Amino acid sequence: MKFNTRKSLRAVVFSVGTSASLLAAVAAQAKDTVELGFIGPLTGGVSSMGLGGRNSAELAVQLRNADPNSKYHYELVALDDECKPNVGVQVATKLATDRKVVGTIAHYCSAVAMGTVDVYHRFGLPMTVWGAVLPDITYGNDYPEITRVNGTMINQNEKAASVMTGLGYKTFAIIHDTTDYGKGHNTYLTQFLTEGGASVVGAFGVTADQQDFTAELTQVKALNPDVVVYAGLTPGGVRVRQQMEKLGIEAVFEGVSGIKSDAFFEGLGGELAEGTMTFLEGAPAEKLPGGAYFLKEYEAAGFDSPPEAYGPFAFAAMDLLIDAVEASGPDRKAIVEYMGGVKEHASITGPITFDDHGQNTVALITAYVAQDGKWVVWEDSEYASGARKLVAPK
Repeated sequence: MKFNTRKSLRAVVFSVGTSASLLAAVAAQAKDTVELGFIGPLTGGVSSMGLGGRNSAELAVQLRNADPNSKYHYELVALDDECKPNVGVQVATKLATDRKVVGTIAHYCSAVAMGTVDVYHRFGLPMTVWGAVLPDITYGNDYPEITRVNGTMINQNEKAASVMTGLGYKTFAIIHDTTDYGKGHNTYLTQFLTEGGASVVGAFGVTADQQDFTAELTQVKALNPDVVVYAGLTPGGVRVRQQMEKLGIEAVFEGVSGIKSDAFFEGLGGELAEGTMTFLEGAPAEKLPGGAYFLKEYEAAGFDSPPEAYGPFAFAAMDLLIDAVEASGPDRKAIVEYMGGVKEHASITGPITFDDHGQNTVALITAYVAQDGKWVVWEDSEYASGARKLVAPK
């Protein structure tokens, strides 16, 4: 049943009683509905990341709808970009041309985000990135519609180079996919490793969907590096690590943030994943300023998949977008203007401050190591304490 006026709603409430659940339902009916978008990879090899992001965005919507003080009732429009740039452009265009949608959070895959930023700008749809890390998404344009709550691969690779060279590793071989994401990681990691006195003895570009890495890894084995780095997403990282084992390559395996997911352990098993290093902005959810709250509410919501590494950022991005609507109204231009002035905005991931390109000034990067089938903060691990040993530098 639908009602068109607050007066009719009030009459129904008093005629049938005033239970809390009924009042909540009635209050939702009384508010104008605002549609907000989410785009991420809901199918395909990195779908676990997209599903975790979507669930986290949905959680932010659910919690705000339960708040009697919110001005609007919110609905999430979730679309699947499949981590494919051409599909991303299609779904971004579909969302941007729907005038009922006043803003969106979007994209885990950097190549997709790079392909869609022009769409959001053309249609004036405010879009906040929740996971993609290529710097050019924000810094490669002057689009006021584009903001990002998570950090970039620049920060990640600077930390990675510092930690790994600090552990005594001096020679690195990098296998990177040839998307902008993989090439960007290769560029920045090489830069910071070189500045830190290490050397990249070989760099190999591969396709994002490549299955067989025997040719590249045979060359890597001959180079005998301390560390083999895979700059790509989880499916490729799993295959590279499996094939390193078959070829008898003894080196530390390091992946970029794109491998940090539960799916990495599902694909490899705990034993083969053991000792893998990776680096991610922010901190584990439980150590974030609002992490305990987020994890409690996420569990209570009963989602059938975990939030994954970027779930907290998706929650923070959607919560910020809702704050923008609450403050400015459901108007695209007003939301873009609001986002341009975000400074020290409280979120579960920490304060959000956008610079002049809409990039959050995330300073903290955390090192993780795979230990006993899960990702453990390096400083909290048995590897850092010396109880376990990574592959020794050569």
